[in-house]
This record gives sequence, structure tokens and C-alpha cells, in this order.
Amino acid sequence: MPEIQNFTLNFGPQHPAAHGVLRLVLEMDGEVIERADPHIGLLHRATEKLAESKPYNQSIGYMDRLDYVSMMCNEHAYVLAMEKLLGLEAPIRAQYIRVMFDEITRILNHLMWLGAHALDIGAMTVFLYAFREREDLLDCYEAVSGARMHATYYRPGGVYRDLPGQMPRYQSSEWRSDADLSRLNEARAGSLLDFIESFTQRFPQRVDEYETLLTDNRIWKQRTVGIGVVEPERAISLGFSGPMLRGSGVEWDLRRKQPYEVYPDVDFDIPVGVNGDCYDRYLVRIEELRQSNWIVSQCVDWLRRNPGPVMTADYKLSPPSREEMKGDMEAMIHHFKLFTEGFCIPEGETYAAVEAPKGEFGIYLVSDGANKPYRLKIRAPGFVHLSAMDEMVRGHMLADVVAVIGTQDIVFGEVDR
Repeated sequence: MPEIQNFTLNFGPQHPAAHGVLRLVLEMDGEVIERADPHIGLLHRATEKLAESKPYNQSIGYMDRLDYVSMMCNEHAYVLAMEKLLGLEAPIRAQYIRVMFDEITRILNHLMWLGAHALDIGAMTVFLYAFREREDLLDCYEAVSGARMHATYYRPGGVYRDLPGQMPRYQSSEWRSDADLSRLNEARAGSLLDFIESFTQRFPQRVDEYETLLTDNRIWKQRTVGIGVVEPERAISLGFSGPMLRGSGVEWDLRRKQPYEVYPDVDFDIPVGVNGDCYDRYLVRIEELRQSNWIVSQCVDWLRRNPGPVMTADYKLSPPSREEMKGDMEAMIHHFKLFTEGFCIPEGETYAAVEAPKGEFGIYLVSDGANKPYRLKIRAPGFVHLSAMDEMVRGHMLADVVAVIGTQDIVFGEVDR
């Protein structure tokens, strides 16, 4: 008999299921994985270093580009860290807007994850369904910030501007019939809040559609049940957070355990898994879609009833209105100084974390009293989860690597920051 030797296989970085630029070096015994070594560094863009060379308010846009499907949640952590050192609290209306957009971002993230994960494993229809709803929510991003993805909407002391009273509408064109146009604009006749409210009313039915396609699907269960099992104690010791930790049965959610903004005032449940496998993590995220939708609808109700400022009135931190800036020399100076030099933050260090869609996203910020950070360290949830890849896939088949990468919900912008 010839001697059988293990062989080494490259998985990625151009593999369609290696999200972004993941390169895995797999040591295979036939079809079974003996060892998996994740290689990162192909996307390195030095966000932490770049932030040290720019005024604080000019690095908000870098946060969007870390986990580029959880844009506003990343901004939120950075802005909270600045507010902690400044001893500043955003107006209550701004806090509700932030919480609403955090949850819209969570839905956006989970829809992207659901579509991509299902596509990786072989279910194509869900991808098309999920992107139908993503399109509506990206329109909400665009309505408040002007950008579909990299919003740069949160600011120290509040948000860039209040919610628009008119939702942008589709224009008539030779490619669209009048019937199509009226159907597309049906939910856009009112304000942004009206549009979001109509979304929250129809979304639970959409989640039912995803579940009809997947939850009891025999092939889906064969590909996910019992794959990548992580025990609760092991998940804690590996530093897991978010759905990866809750899927293993640990009820840990920063929105409840270390609440920030107005999360104590909204009602929601924390979904928790039982077996710690890919299937449980799928169920946890599906339930999070429903819970986030419920939080968004509560925020819409509150924002309708409570007008007010959305930004601090301190001109050292927020620009004066255009009208004031054009007519008053003092305001002009404030505007000029803010956009050229930014603002100084008192000496000190702080850590601010938010419950991002993928887990605990934290910013460790050190200030030496200047107008730019002395040191910025990002705690990215995806980096911790990727480090457990070897442990999660060992003993599984090659095809299960794709299921495990999908269930980790890896985005390389934050892993390889």
C-alpha cells in the first residue's frame, strides 16, 4: 500500500465564498480538515494609524469603511468615545435617531449576511429577496446623509442633521411606465419617518418568507446543523460576542448589560441559541431581524411625538448654521476653525463599545489634549471570531469551511484594519 500523506490546499483569497480577501491554508487528510491557518494582510489599510494624523472629526468617515455593512454602528462607537472624554451628552432626539439607525444598520447587516451565507451554501433565491429589502433601507441612509453606504452621519454631540420631511421620490423616465412609477413612489409620499414606518409594517412578513425558504429546508439543515459547534464556556474564553456568543447559549448583549443612549427605554428581547452550531446562529440572527424591526418602530413613534434639537449648541464642536455663518463674523470664525483644525479633547483615555451587528465593536481612544488622537485602537468582533476558525473547522469536511465562514459573518475591512 502506498503511504497516504496530508496535502495543503489554498482556500481563497479569490474564492467567491471567502468574504473579501480571506486566505485559508488548509491541511487536508483527504476531504477532512486537519488544520486551518487564516492568513490576513491582503486588505491592510492602517485605519488606526491614519486616524492619528487627522483631526478627530475627520476620522468619522474611516469608521464607515471598517465593517462596511455596519456603517453607522462603527461611527457610533467612535463618537461615543469622543463624547466620553468631552463629558458631553447628545440631545435626547439625537439619541433616538442614533438608536433607530443602529437597528436599521443591524437589519442591513443581517440581510447581507443572510443572502451571502445562503448563496455560499447553495440557496440562491434568498439572496435576491434580502437585497430587495436592503434597497429600501439604503434609501433611508441616502435620505439623511446623501450617501447610500458611507454615511458619516453621527457627530460628537448629536447627528449631522434632523430627519428630512420629504422622502426622495423616483422620477418619471422613458424606461418606467406610469403604473411602475406610482407603485415605486407609493411609500414615498410622506416624510422619512412615514417611509420607515411602512417598512417596519411589511418587514415581519418578509422575514417569514426567508424562513419559509430556509428554516425547515432539509438541505439547509444538513449543511448547518451540528457544524462548527462552540460550547458556551469555550465561546466566552475565545472572546466571542454578538450572535456568535448568543448562538452558543450565552445571553450577553451590550444594549442590555452595559446600556448606552436610550436602549434602556426601548423594549426588546435577546434571542439565544441552544446547541452553538451554524443553525442556531442562523436562528439567532433571524430573530434579531424581528427584534430590530420592533425597536425601529418604537423609535419612529417617539420621534413623531417629540421634536427638538439633534445637535449640541456648542460651536466649538458643531458648526453654526449656514445663515449665521454668512452674516456673523464670530460664526464664520467658528466654522472655519472647526473644519480646518477640528476641536481639542481633554487629556485621558477611554473605551467605548457598542453592540454592533457582528458583536462588540469597541474604540480605545487616548488623548494628549491635542486636536487629533494620540492613539486609537479598534476592537473588531470579526478579528476574534476569525482567530477561532482553526478550532471550528477541524475534523469537518472541506465544504463545511464555507458554512463556518458564513456563520462567522466575516467582513475583512474590520479584521484587517
